[in-house]
Amino acid sequence: MKKYILFDNDGVLVETEIWYYEANKKALKELGIILELDTYLKIMARGGTAWEVAFEQGITKDIVDKKRFQRDIYYQEFLQTKDIEIPNVKKILEKLSKNYKMAVITTSRRVDFDLIHKNRGIVDFMDFTLCVEEYKRAKPFPDPYLAGLENFKAKANEAIVVEDSQRGLTSAYNAKIDCVIVENEFTKSHDFSNANYFIKKLENLEELLSTL
Repeated sequence: MKKYILFDNDGVLVETEIWYYEANKKALKELGIILELDTYLKIMARGGTAWEVAFEQGITKDIVDKKRFQRDIYYQEFLQTKDIEIPNVKKILEKLSKNYKMAVITTSRRVDFDLIHKNRGIVDFMDFTLCVEEYKRAKPFPDPYLAGLENFKAKANEAIVVEDSQRGLTSAYNAKIDCVIVENEFTKSHDFSNANYFIKKLENLEELLSTL
């Protein structure tokens, strides 16, 4: 029986992934580089960064660092002006919290995560949250989810990870934790062959867990 749920954030609890892509695309366009969605998704699937396409075209690190800063500004603007809600998330989490201990394990920066969740109420149901600054190596390495287990003092077979991306799945797989993939149009091209379970919507998670 599962006792702990480790949620990814972007694409699972909030619909932010498209806006992170748009922020990268906008910043790279200012360097004369067109970031195609297919290219971006392949990079993200293996845990790379969009700036690889800039380095490939000979853009220097100093210029990239400045544009990365600008990308972060664009992203935060999107977070504050775009609809990033996923329907019924709070109701779903409220029900799950009666039977499971829960946490969010994300590769988001803490500053972005806190902006996303300001007055949203989602983290109220979490025992803790871990952002990219709070473990050694980001997804697809196992470190984020291993840190989640450690915080809960839990065994891998007592937990389940809820993800929507290939690199997140790989992180869970490398940590030897069962992973359920929530269908997401943005990441549908990713390789989910290592997933243990699949659900169409977050609403289906409680029913799935009841069968484990």
